[in-house]
Amino acid sequence: MKGIVFDGDVKKYVGTLMLGKVNKKLSYGGITCTSYKDNLKEPELPGQDWVKIKTSYGGVCGSDLNLVYLHDSPSASPFVSFPFVIGHENAGVIAEKGNNVEGFEVGDRIIADPILSCRVRGIEEECPSCKSGNAALCSNFTRGLLAPGMSIGSCRDTGGSWGEYYIAHKSQLIKLNEDTKSEDAVLVDAIASALHPVARNFPDDNEKVLVVGSGIIGLMVVACLRALGSKCSITILARHKFQGDLAELYGADNVVYTRDNDYFSTFANITGGTLYKPIIGKRVMAGGFDRVFECVGSDLSIDESLRFTKQGGTMVLIGLASAPKGVDWTPIWLKEVKLHGAYWCSTESIQGKTASTYRHTLDLIQGGKINIKPLVTHVFDIKDYKQALQVASGKSKYRSIKVLFGF
Repeated sequence: MKGIVFDGDVKKYVGTLMLGKVNKKLSYGGITCTSYKDNLKEPELPGQDWVKIKTSYGGVCGSDLNLVYLHDSPSASPFVSFPFVIGHENAGVIAEKGNNVEGFEVGDRIIADPILSCRVRGIEEECPSCKSGNAALCSNFTRGLLAPGMSIGSCRDTGGSWGEYYIAHKSQLIKLNEDTKSEDAVLVDAIASALHPVARNFPDDNEKVLVVGSGIIGLMVVACLRALGSKCSITILARHKFQGDLAELYGADNVVYTRDNDYFSTFANITGGTLYKPIIGKRVMAGGFDRVFECVGSDLSIDESLRFTKQGGTMVLIGLASAPKGVDWTPIWLKEVKLHGAYWCSTESIQGKTASTYRHTLDLIQGGKINIKPLVTHVFDIKDYKQALQVASGKSKYRSIKVLFGF
């Protein structure tokens, strides 16, 4: 089996850190943590409640790039098992199924909700998070019949969508209808990662909302707000013109670019806020946006998102921050800003229907509520993973939005 493997061996980890500082392209291949293999063993079914899936498409997520370039905090390492095949954004075809899997047949096209929760791990007494439908916050990612791993694509037993096969529990499966293409369905994960924080932090129609970051998550925050009927005023902070054009397509009222030498003043004009200059350092704002969705996770973006949130407002941290430095946390206490974290997906109650974020997202796609045509910009064979990683992390040069591996 072919696939891209991540091995967290300490020597490889240190070597990858050193090589990556010399040149970002040296972060993968050779003796680094991330490498291509063509002799991998196919994952085996752990029991009769499982299926083996032949990968059709695997997406390159921002979290995958953080993994490859070692931007993640090592504090998450106890919750994975090395070596593992990368890839949680998935779409495939059932190649083998256990006797207890009902409602699905070999040959069915599916996506799998990748979270390896209590039920998936065969733990009968579910943890409080899983009982309440918040499987992404499961307490048992290191227990049960599987090796440690929070999801498909971080567990050595399940495989991942950057490989030819992966396995999934019957409870994770969602069947695709005839009208839904697999290359569209693989986008469910990225959109769900935006729908979850939007559903949990839905603005009133009279609110002014700022989206910081115009990658696929930021764009989909805009799209999900509009798909769910929000009439709020949406401003997005974008780096590149092609991203700003898409943000307008999805319903942003204002696009502000980071190259604007004074976007602080632009935001003050949009919100009616007032800027003040401290003794030293960046300006601070009285007033600002009612709600800020931070979709980058960098030191700069977090620091400024807090500054742009009004007194008593809400900042939603979606970007995968690890150990930010130079962030001034003063607005949290001085302005009583409410800071909400958002991790992946869960169970949502949306417009009277309670279902998994994955299910809601697929319904939005199948119902034509979100235009997904502009999102997939590049598709690569798995053996060309180095080029795929360069394109996925080079948005300005390649105008990339979502990069896929096709099998």
